[in-house]
Order: sequence, then structure tokens, then C-alpha cells
Amino acid sequence: MILVTGGTGLVGSNLLQSLVEKGEKVRAIKREKSNLQWTANINDQIEWFDCDLLDVQGLYEAMEGVDYVYHSAAMVSFAPKDAERMRKVNQEGTANVVNMALERGIKKLVHVSSIAALGRGIQGKVVTEKRKWVESNNNTDYAISKYLAEQEVWRGQAEGLQTVIVNPSMILGRGDWTRSSGQLITNVWKGLRFYTAGGNGFVDVKDVVDIMIQLMASDIHGERFIVNGANIKYKDFFDQVAEHLNKPKPSIKASPFLLGILWRLEAIRSKFTGKTPLATRETAKTAVQTNVYDNRKVCGVLGYKFRDIEETIGRVCGEFKEDL
Repeated sequence: MILVTGGTGLVGSNLLQSLVEKGEKVRAIKREKSNLQWTANINDQIEWFDCDLLDVQGLYEAMEGVDYVYHSAAMVSFAPKDAERMRKVNQEGTANVVNMALERGIKKLVHVSSIAALGRGIQGKVVTEKRKWVESNNNTDYAISKYLAEQEVWRGQAEGLQTVIVNPSMILGRGDWTRSSGQLITNVWKGLRFYTAGGNGFVDVKDVVDIMIQLMASDIHGERFIVNGANIKYKDFFDQVAEHLNKPKPSIKASPFLLGILWRLEAIRSKFTGKTPLATRETAKTAVQTNVYDNRKVCGVLGYKFRDIEETIGRVCGEFKEDL
């Protein structure tokens, strides 16, 4: 029996699709009012379990009879008002998963972290798995929460739980089009005019899932792996998305000064409307940074070849149009 936390999220839903296709017996954790649309075709083949990461007893019950756990549930936000809650969910929630896995004698846990947990690289320098966390104002609240979550996983490893951590870059795939990379595609569809000078790593969700499954089946534990398909400038990414959506390419380069005005205006709008800001101090800062990530470790260990990122962007844009 395999347990997947965060079964309705981007990684979790795609992981469930793959596990069911392989004939695995799967149980997945969701919240009571979670949207199951991304697993609609396989919901009758999944044993759904309503539980929250902060519900210790619920997690204990969810792991009954379970051999392997994929922990992909997490809170992602760059809004200052969510920082405390996010740290609680990501750090304390992961601690609960680890503790219950130890209690239940789980054979192995694969934890979905983020490249953010490695900290921001020095401009122009390639980030590898050897990079040590450095306290910095450039680290977002999300990055800090994922770093702290990783410490709980390493603690579990030290206490006898076999663990593997994957650190995906920006994940591209079918899912909630109002969040993360999905929101970037939605913004281009709506006529995004601005681009920034920064860049980041991008990866196909199918690669993330394939690598997670291969690592779970391996004898590897106590290791982390960067999962990154390609390093791309934001301008190039937006241009490719615009081409596939038949939309105008963003043509105005947003300077740090302009971004500073934008996030401040968004903060004011959010305060009066209660809506999540489209930009924050954190997103404005990261948008102008260029971060480069090395995927050679996972390629070497697994003999893995990543999908062509341009083909991935085309496929995901097609899925976006199908879901309109």
C-alpha cells in the first residue's frame, strides 16, 4: 500500500495518475472540500482519506497498513499574511508525517521539497545538491518553511526512517491554473505585457513523478536530488508560452523600480479588498534574480534523461486551452 499526501495538488495528482496506471494500491490524503477534478478519471481507484497535516491522529490512521509514503502536500504562498500559517503547515506538518511514519514502521518516505529550500544562488553560479543553506534576506518565507521541513525529514532519517528528498524547480504541468506555474500561463493568456530580467529552472511534472517513483523503488536513501529540466530566462519562457497560446509576447521590461511600485500598489489593493496580491515584495525580488540549477546528480545516479522543456511548454499550453 502506498500513501500520497497532497493528492489533489500538481505533483500529487500526476503521481496518482502514474501509480494507478502501474497497478499500485494507493491511498491519498485530501482535505474534506478538496477539488478532485485533476484525478476525476481515477478517483474510483484511489482510497481517499480526509485528513490535515496538522491532524496527528488522522495521519496515524491514514498510514495503517501502508508501506511507502510520498509526501507532496505543502502550502505555497508569497503573501506576508500567510507566512506563519505556511511555516506551521510545512514544518510542523512534515514533522507529523515523519513521526507517524516512524511510528508505523514505514519502509521509505520520498519528500517533495523545492529548489527554494537550497537557498538562492549567487548570481551566475550554478546551484548543486552540495549547496549549504545560508541565512539571507533573499530567502522567501516559503523557502524558509521548506528548508525547515527538510530538517524534519533528515531527523527522521537519523531516527531510522529511510528517506529521499527531491528538490524540483518550477514545475510545469496540468493542474490549478490560478497557482504557481499555472498562474504564469494564465497571465500570458490574459495579455501579460511585462517581463523581468531574471531566470529560473523549469521541469516537467512528468519528470518529477518518474524520478520520485524510480527513487522510491531504489536502494537509495539519505540523499537529495535536484530535479530540473532546464534553466530558462523568464522572457524566453513567456515568449514560448505566448507563441503556443497565440498571444502577444510581453514587450515591456520591468525594472526593479517599477516592480517596487507594483508590489506596493498590490499591497494596498489587497489590504482594502482582502484579495491575494498579484505581486509581493518577495516575488518582485525573486523575479529579477537569475538562478541556475544542476541536474547532473539525478541524471547520473538514475541514468535519467529529462524531457525537452520546449515540448513540455507546448504540451502544457495545449492542456491549458483544453481546460478553458
